[in-house]
Parts: sequence; C-alpha cells; structure tokens
Amino acid sequence: MIPFNEPCFIGKELEYMKKAVESKHISGRGEFSKKVSKLMEKEFNSNKILLTSSGTDALEMAALLCNVNEGDEVIMPSYTFVSTANAFALRGSKIIFVDVKPETMNMDEELVKSALTEKTKVIVPVHYAGLSPDMDKISKIASDNDIFVVEDAAQSVMSKYNNKYLGTIGDIGCYSFHETKNYTSAGEGGAVSINNSKLIERAEIIFEKGTNRSKFFKGEVEKYSWIDIGSSFAMADTNAAYLLYQLENKEKINKKRLKIWNLYYDKLNELKERNLIELPYIPEYSTHNGHMFYIKVSDLKERDNLITYLFENDIKSVFHYVPLHSSRAGKIFGEFRGVDRYTTFESSRILRLPMYYNLSYKQVEYICEKIKEFYR
Repeated sequence: MIPFNEPCFIGKELEYMKKAVESKHISGRGEFSKKVSKLMEKEFNSNKILLTSSGTDALEMAALLCNVNEGDEVIMPSYTFVSTANAFALRGSKIIFVDVKPETMNMDEELVKSALTEKTKVIVPVHYAGLSPDMDKISKIASDNDIFVVEDAAQSVMSKYNNKYLGTIGDIGCYSFHETKNYTSAGEGGAVSINNSKLIERAEIIFEKGTNRSKFFKGEVEKYSWIDIGSSFAMADTNAAYLLYQLENKEKINKKRLKIWNLYYDKLNELKERNLIELPYIPEYSTHNGHMFYIKVSDLKERDNLITYLFENDIKSVFHYVPLHSSRAGKIFGEFRGVDRYTTFESSRILRLPMYYNLSYKQVEYICEKIKEFYR
C-alpha cells in the first residue's frame, strides 16, 4: 500500500536528537530551539520566531496576543482545519466564515471586506496548500480598519507571496511542523512569527506562561514573576533538534517535493485537457512549496468511487476539510456571512494524492496510471 503520508526523514535527525539528550537540556528554549529560531529569523526575515509544541498552540498564542475577547469577531474561511477557529473561539470571539475562491480554495478578499463590522478584531487568511490569497488586499483592508492579520501558514513553510515568505506578512504568522507537513519536529510542533515589532515584548511574556522570565535571563530584572496571562507553549529541545536538521536541508526537501508535484501535474495534465479533472491553479504572485497535490473531480460520488478504486490498487488517497460552518460547533461559535457559493461544493470535489519526501517517482507514475485507468 502506498500511504498518503510518511513523516519526512532524510538522514541525521536522530543524531541531532541524541546530541540534545546528551546536552542534559531537553525542555523548551534549549540550544537547538535557539538555533532553529535564529535560522528561521534570518532565512525568512522574521522579527521574532518562537517555537511552539504545535501549530494549534501557535494559533492560540496569536489569539492571546491580539487580545481577542467575547464580543469580538474574527474573519476566516470555513474551509480550514478546526484549530484555526478553535484558537479564537476559546477567547470567546464569534467566528465569521466567508466563502473561498474556487481556483485556490483561499478566502475571497472582496468578501472579507463585505464581512467587516465594528466588532471585527482579526482577519485570518489560511494559506491552503502553500498558496495565499492576495495579501496586499488583505493587508490594506486590515490597515484601513485597524485590524490584526494572523496568517495561518501551517502548510506554507518556504512558500512566498511575491518575494515575501508566507507567515511573515501579517502581524503574526503561525506555522506547523506536524508529521504531515513538509518539515517536521518529530511528530508535533509549530512556530509563531512575530512580525509586528510592537507585539514582541508581550509575546515573550505570553510564551513564558505570563511571566517576565525572558527579561530575567537577559539580566534586565533581578527575578521574574507573573505579570500577564500566558501558557506553556514551548517546543521541547529534542523536537527542535529533529527540526533543525530538516531546516538546514530545507532546499533539498523543497526541491524534491516540487519535482514530485510537477510530475503529478505533467502526468495528469491529459485528463485536465479532456475536462475530466481539474488540477491545482498557481497564481502569478505565488511561489508554492509542493505541500499538497490534489485533483478536483466532478462531484462527491465520483470522488468516493475514485478513492475506493485507488485503495483497491494499494493507493491511499483522502479528501480534506469538511467546511466548519456546517459542523455543530461551527453553528454554535460562528456564522457564515454571505452566500456559500463555492466552499461546500468545491470541498466535496477535492481528492488529495500521496505526497511526501520519500515518495518515489515510480510510485507517482503508478498512481497517475491508475487514475487514468479509472477514467478509461
């Protein structure tokens, strides 16, 4: 069986983890965590990177930083993972879902504008499959209305909008290093990019469980104490060690994934030309990272039949998000503002194909041949 995903492993990750254990510091903010943070700050041009224990933690920390409270509204697409909404619902805010553009499955910028009220506190663009909406439009809407922008860049490490890395454009960017992502920290992990310099000091406090512990270690205070709300967000240093080796080899990983992505596209293009399937669309402003390869089929029934057919041929393929506004919690904590023209229908057509670093080109060719066979 060709699995849908395998965690990325390229060679020396376990050696790095062993060094972390031997250092006698395996909790958060150790030497490996510092190296990862510095590498990401330098390479991605981020003001401040704080490693978290998950992408979910990164989003929850962002919600705290934005001072989201009961009565506030947070705009995001319904087509996203539950953590995007949960982070802000936990603070008591109302989630406002807007429709997506069918080409990219990203939020429609014009619908964001029409969804604004005096209660809007945050806009959360979700960079689906490593592609963003038009961030210039999102940024202008936010600046014109004094609203925070929190990028859900969970799938977007190494992706760019024009020449800027995703996750470094809004006030805050949130990454995931879960085992399903291009780069992993041995299972679970995430990071927060603090791009608004005014938020850095408080971010350190929230990150340190609401204390000024960071200032203590810098020698700026004689002792630290509880001064704000916060939580235990830090990534363990053993996980950071695994991640460090992968980020040191990020170009190698990125090139391999893009080769796999391009091979899929080339092999399946004939089905697209015959109008049997749709393939991913890459906007001119986007440089993607090969995070995901999906096709769109005609409808839900066809998708289910194709999933079954591929499984019978030892290929694991999967659908993706069930739109949050249709869920029980989505109806309690949010509302869909506007008309659901595309979110539900387009999400029912998406089928994701196996995509991971150690997937062989021969396996990709086999998968594509079986898809063609299905349509024959």
